[in-house]
Amino acid sequence: MRYSFKSAFAPHIIGLIQQKQADGFIYHSNAVLLKKFDTFCLSRFPDTDVISRDIVAEWAVIRSTEGKNYRNSRMYALRQLCLYILSLGLEAYVPHDIGSNDKSVLYIPSQEELSLFFKQLDSWISPTQVTRRIDIECRVMFRLYYCCGLRLSEVRFLRKEDVDFENGILTILNSKGHKDRLVYLPLDGITQLCEYRKVIENIAPETPLMFPGQILSHPLSCSTIERRFENCWNRLPFSQSTDKRPTPHCLRHAFVVERLNDWMRQGISLNEMLPYLSKFLGHKSPSETYYYYHLVNKAFSIVRQKDKVSNRVIPEVFNYEGNY
Repeated sequence: MRYSFKSAFAPHIIGLIQQKQADGFIYHSNAVLLKKFDTFCLSRFPDTDVISRDIVAEWAVIRSTEGKNYRNSRMYALRQLCLYILSLGLEAYVPHDIGSNDKSVLYIPSQEELSLFFKQLDSWISPTQVTRRIDIECRVMFRLYYCCGLRLSEVRFLRKEDVDFENGILTILNSKGHKDRLVYLPLDGITQLCEYRKVIENIAPETPLMFPGQILSHPLSCSTIERRFENCWNRLPFSQSTDKRPTPHCLRHAFVVERLNDWMRQGISLNEMLPYLSKFLGHKSPSETYYYYHLVNKAFSIVRQKDKVSNRVIPEVFNYEGNY
């Protein structure tokens, strides 16, 4: 248990987390949300030992610093806790199941922007020994996000035993949707990962993790990864002119977009390749993967280049005004 819970609902929160983990779920992100709920109750309702409608209503208020999706995630975590409390024969007000319908449009960096970003990342020198180690880790992690389309958690929780260095295969266990899969590295990725292994074995031979955090037994935190990404991005000349702030997850989006673009330019059928890409990314279905393509700003120009039907079907419009 990474967190200390202190509110009146602490025993139930701990029980829920233990049950979920015993069932095989990592249950880390919801544990973070439940820790926030625990702190909220300790501050706002310190003398209450029943999750009432008033508690739920105040917890449901959307904060100025969050979006609808994050607020819905908080409510979902609370709903699970309330259902768990009911299963114990105790009283709790269960909030409605709130679906998350908003799909945020992330910023997709161009190849030029990514090239400058990685140059900045490689030249970054931190002041302390621990942060210099994290510099090395981030250089590899961000390339795995971009070159393999991996999720943040899939790289963060990667263990040394999950990497086949000889054949360049990553074993991704219990990812989103509780699915496992194999991810094959590009050739230059194998070389870089083998070089990185020598460095991390020399610095931290005792840790089983590929990317340990400041505490070697814990993975690198999301906040550290996001902060390092933001610091590097903010040093780029175009960082203040982008309409949306990029995040580390945009590297995964960029991977998908570039694959689809390359296949279209080469005349490769997306219908044939999309199922393979979907499995590679750990998606439920090709339709989930195809969602990414609405982010492609070059899609229309590629379609026009490949389109051989429109000129035959849609006639050219001439100016007939001179005939009147």
